[in-house]
Amino acid sequence: METAKKGSKKLLNAWAFYDWANSVYSLVIASAVFPIFYGALFKKANIETVEVFGNAIRSTPLISYTTAAAFLVVACLSPLLSGVADYVGNKKVFMKFFCYMGALSCMGLYWFSLENIHLSLFLYFLALIGFWGSLVFYNSYLPDIAFKEQQDGISAKGYSLGYIGSVILLIFNLSMVMFPQVFGLGEGGDASILAMKISFITVGIWWIAFSQYSFYHLPRGNKNTNKLSTKIVFNGFRELNGVYNSLSHNLKLKRFLAAFFVYSMAVQTVMLVATYFGEQEINWGDDDKKTLGLILSILIIQLVAVLGAYLTSKASFKYGNINTLIIINCVWVVLCVTAFFIYEPTHFYITAGFVGLVMGGIQSLSRSTYSKFLPDTQDTTSYFSFYDVAEKIGIVVGMFVYGFIDQVTGSMRNAILFLVVFFTAGVILLFRVPRKT
Repeated sequence: METAKKGSKKLLNAWAFYDWANSVYSLVIASAVFPIFYGALFKKANIETVEVFGNAIRSTPLISYTTAAAFLVVACLSPLLSGVADYVGNKKVFMKFFCYMGALSCMGLYWFSLENIHLSLFLYFLALIGFWGSLVFYNSYLPDIAFKEQQDGISAKGYSLGYIGSVILLIFNLSMVMFPQVFGLGEGGDASILAMKISFITVGIWWIAFSQYSFYHLPRGNKNTNKLSTKIVFNGFRELNGVYNSLSHNLKLKRFLAAFFVYSMAVQTVMLVATYFGEQEINWGDDDKKTLGLILSILIIQLVAVLGAYLTSKASFKYGNINTLIIINCVWVVLCVTAFFIYEPTHFYITAGFVGLVMGGIQSLSRSTYSKFLPDTQDTTSYFSFYDVAEKIGIVVGMFVYGFIDQVTGSMRNAILFLVVFFTAGVILLFRVPRKT
């Protein structure tokens, strides 16, 4: 097969299509169906705690700790994998490895059970690492397949394809869960749980099947004759250290990163636990209404997030990036306090809408603000790798603190309320960022 040339439509589309393939993980597994399934298992068993490594622990702190541990591994792996990706001559092999590991682990969640909780959590753990690990190599392909003037457009196309694909599969899975009898799965709660388990298999199949188009057309990687050595493997860590040292010469970037690290802990935690919170703390009435309500809430957040990113962009143009981020963090404070008091589905839907509005805004504006504050350098990859690792470590801290408070107090509401501390600290730190260059 003749390799498509850099910048060609065929190659660009093949790269972007991997977003269509893998985004089903982030929506179906991380955000929607798995959290509902996880809660249903505990309810069906009529228990609140499970024994893990000799200790009884509640369901929500357990999944919070597992998620935090997985992101800690990702944070450590990312710079190492980035270092390898920069030099290895066949990055496609690495990308395939993490893709298949993540997809097969998703399929393995079909056998997730409380009786085999250690193996079950390990599969969840591997699925998360597979998803984020494959993204390291996927993102590193961008300068290889697209010229600079093409990169923004094709990156946005990938995001759009990922959103469309994941929503299509989610709607199909929702149909199975809500109407299992139509698919020959029987009726009642057990049939819905079976439908959720089958949805995990559909994620793995979708991920592997559609990624083949990308793997077929993507090049092997950078043709580098260097042998893989210790120096190359740890190159990513040296680059991060270089970025860290450079922060002393850029006060604006240094103070913004400190603020971002703090408020990002809370933002990412809310994104990861929102469905678990809704599953346990909202009075849905019955299981069918709960399932439909939670997935609709996820869709509301996804849709409104796009609008939020657009409105935030307009606001930042008029009021400035830092001022807009301060306002958004203040809105987050109000939302966390509000979440402590909500019990009814209607209130949860409204809150989900506002969460989507500020979630899309704070993510897009944070990244563009960071980009604007970068020094005049060709080495933007190292700076964004530092940004990515900071975000992942923030997730680790945020999820651990959330899980700890949930475990100690026995309430997710107290954990959500505590996130106010992170958002408030973020506001204070943002005020310290110089407005002028």
